[in-house]
This record gives sequence, C-alpha cells and structure tokens, in this order.
Amino acid sequence: MDALVVYESMFGNTEEIAKAIAEGISTRLRTEAAEAGRAPGAVGAEVGLLVVGGPTHAFAMSRASTRRSAAQQATRPLVSAGNGVREWLATLRTSSAGLRSAAFDTRVVKPRLPGSAARGIARRLRRLGVGVLAPAQSFYVLGTEGPLVEGELERARKWGESLAASFPVTTA
Repeated sequence: MDALVVYESMFGNTEEIAKAIAEGISTRLRTEAAEAGRAPGAVGAEVGLLVVGGPTHAFAMSRASTRRSAAQQATRPLVSAGNGVREWLATLRTSSAGLRSAAFDTRVVKPRLPGSAARGIARRLRRLGVGVLAPAQSFYVLGTEGPLVEGELERARKWGESLAASFPVTTA
C-alpha cells in the first residue's frame, strides 16, 4: 500500500509541513509528496492513504483571488503558482473503495481566526466518497509568510507516523 500527500503552499510553510507528514508516513508506507499543480489527477488502487493540505485563506481553502492576493504580498516566488487543492479536488478521480484520507492546513497562530482549509478539504474528500481517517489538523505559522511556529515540523512528522500506524500493512 502507498500513501500520497498533496499540498498547496504559497510561501513554503505548508510545503514544509507536507514533507514532514510524508516523512512520518514513510516509516510504514511508500510515500510520495506532490504539489497540487503537479499531483496526479487520478488516485489508483495502490494508494491507501491520501493526505491533502493547504494554507487557510480568508477562513477557507484558497481560491484564485486569494492566491493573487498572496502573490502581491510575496517577497519571494510562490511555491504553488497555479491551481491549488480546491481545483485539484474538483477534478480528482479515485478508484479505490478502501481509500482513506486526512486533511491539514497551515494558519496564523495569532490572532486565532475562525475557518479552516483543512475542514473544507475533509468535507470535499467525504463528498468524493473517500473515508476520513483522522480529524482535520492545523499547523501554525507566526505570520502570513511564516515562519512556522517552533515544534510544528516535529508535530507534523509525528502526525504522519500516527496516520501510517492506522494501516496494518507495512512496506518499505
């Protein structure tokens, strides 16, 4: 069984979290991390775990308008310059009834605002008929462009390990 981690990241923080999650999952499952604009449009039967994440923009998943706003604020090139997880999920095809998923987001630690990209991602995955393995998870940044709050990468890695531990099959 394999795992796929798909992410959208403007300033690199969500990408770092996604890679840490993938590292944790890879302790038990073959794992690939892919930026949403380069992620496969179909998830085959070999994938048992799909983890999807993105930054929280305007209380939800990003949209074209919020990505344009992020690009205007950016002091360096964006990681995800094209479509994000919202668009990827809108066209996603899956072939496995046994596929399980988890969703995550990054968000500014203060002020703690309502809304979550992860909850929206989890909702979309359920609508696609994909079972949800764990509650949506948020990871925190200190400001719009980051950096990540200290300890978040380790927390992401451990979360990835816990997701992988939910599967009885161990592969290297």
